[in-house]
Amino acid sequence: MKKLLSVLICALLALGAVGCTSSAQGKVVASAADLAGSKIAVQEGTTGDYYVTDEVEGSEVARFKKPTDAVMELINGRVDAVVIDELPAKRLVEANPGKVKILSDILTTEEYAIAVNKGQAGLLAEVDAAIDALHADGTFDTLFDIFITGEDKPIPPVPDYTPDGQIIMGTNAEFEPFEYYDDDNQLTGFDVWMAKHIAAKMGKELVVEDMAFDALIAALNTGKVDFVAAALTNNEERRQNVDFTQDYFASSQVIIVPA
Repeated sequence: MKKLLSVLICALLALGAVGCTSSAQGKVVASAADLAGSKIAVQEGTTGDYYVTDEVEGSEVARFKKPTDAVMELINGRVDAVVIDELPAKRLVEANPGKVKILSDILTTEEYAIAVNKGQAGLLAEVDAAIDALHADGTFDTLFDIFITGEDKPIPPVPDYTPDGQIIMGTNAEFEPFEYYDDDNQLTGFDVWMAKHIAAKMGKELVVEDMAFDALIAALNTGKVDFVAAALTNNEERRQNVDFTQDYFASSQVIIVPA
């Protein structure tokens, strides 16, 4: 009876007659403890996916290729919450004002790093050295200020150079502010510009392959790409299959719920 009443109320909401704060699941998530037994949307293959699958008792996991689709499922009342990385969560909330919000609970912390295939010690050392150089010359901090902090600064241009071969980066351009398409449909973001400067310091032409997030490690292992920069969490499970550079960003998993 309660479920039927909830459905009727939400139907009236669509007609503008009443307000409705519950999802179609009838579960209001107000804290991390409320995730148990709820229906949770995640981006497939992400830390959020692993966390909900392994740590949230009795949950039903709805997996999506795009975080925007996961949030739309929440807005449409077909899931109770979304679990995702903190900064992309903030961008998703900004894109849907008054519809969704982020709870204060932090589910888990993580570190992002660039991944290369096992046994590529030389490439790993080159990428790490390039990251060190970006820290030393201030490029890393400037990119951080622009994409992470949101300061209005010009993006540091890539110095002119003559490439000696290519280096292929795998990414998933659904994760603003790290990798996404801008209003001109140009691939941009912190990881993208960091990779451009890394490639320049290595003397290589950067080629970017945009693909589903859960396909990135397989693409790396099969040689389709040379490295992955995609807000990729450096964790023990992934270290079984790839090697990671130094960590370059600290993040956390948060919960998005209806506003």
